Amino acid sequence: MSLAGTWAAGALSSGPLPLGRPGRRRGARSVVMPVLTGAAAFGLFYGTAWLAQHIPPLSRAIGNVLEYADGGAKPLVLLTASANAVAEEMFFRGALWTVAQQPHPIATTTLAYAATTAATRNPALVLAGIATSVLFGLQRHASGGILAPALSHLTWSLLMLTCLPPLYRTPSGRRVAE
Repeated sequence: MSLAGTWAAGALSSGPLPLGRPGRRRGARSVVMPVLTGAAAFGLFYGTAWLAQHIPPLSRAIGNVLEYADGGAKPLVLLTASANAVAEEMFFRGALWTVAQQPHPIATTTLAYAATTAATRNPALVLAGIATSVLFGLQRHASGGILAPALSHLTWSLLMLTCLPPLYRTPSGRRVAE
């Protein structure tokens, strides 16, 4: 939660954050399409995680991340992930995007996010961070604001934390990579 607070405070201190361009995707579409995009991204990641079970280094990296999903109280884990998803979009697709407008805000924000994620030294997180950063950057570009990427990131995160851990457990409850 401290990290989410840091991202959000940094973003809010930079000035107003655009939600999106008026007249684009009004009403339910402005919510439904980003949620569906987040769900579709989860589907691709789920398939990739399924394949990664057969690659020991990636399986261990994913298993290490999923230990956090299983390690705490589920409501607190989901709340923390939700806060971070929204705060990251506020910072990377909000404040940093505004500063990096030219020449390539998608590349700039993706590289910044990859560098931040690299601090975890977990290759699965770095690869996921690069892929989602490009996707959320494309949404930011298309929508003109942070609402679409924040909704997609939130959806993706919640699905990853609720649906991916069972993929890495055996019937006895042990992790596949153990």
